[in-house]
Amino acid sequence: MAKSDGCDYFKRASLFWIVVVTVSMGFFTCTVFVPEKVPFAQLGAFGSFCKHLAENHAGFMFKGWCAAWAVHAFEAFIAMRMCREKGITNSTTRCLWFVQTLLYGFASLGLLLKYKPVHPKQR
Repeated sequence: MAKSDGCDYFKRASLFWIVVVTVSMGFFTCTVFVPEKVPFAQLGAFGSFCKHLAENHAGFMFKGWCAAWAVHAFEAFIAMRMCREKGITNSTTRCLWFVQTLLYGFASLGLLLKYKPVHPKQR
């Protein structure tokens, strides 16, 4: 069986983090852009707090939303650098790391940071 040299290493983020980040960023996006569609009353105290923020601090919420995506984008570029440093040269695999990290942030980048490539022993 052939062993990979690590140039195409990819690991999907856990389903838990995929769901948590997707729901959280989706809720944040809806709260910022279409707060009239969000059922704040059904979310109890959390909904009341979010409604207050959406109604009274819309500018701050928008800046926070932009900052959240900026952080994810920054992490995605860090993932590209980490791919290079860890010897992941396959362009498709690097693209997968970039997109996954852009969407799920540190839940993806953490997997890449933990990856320790095995380098062949040199004589």
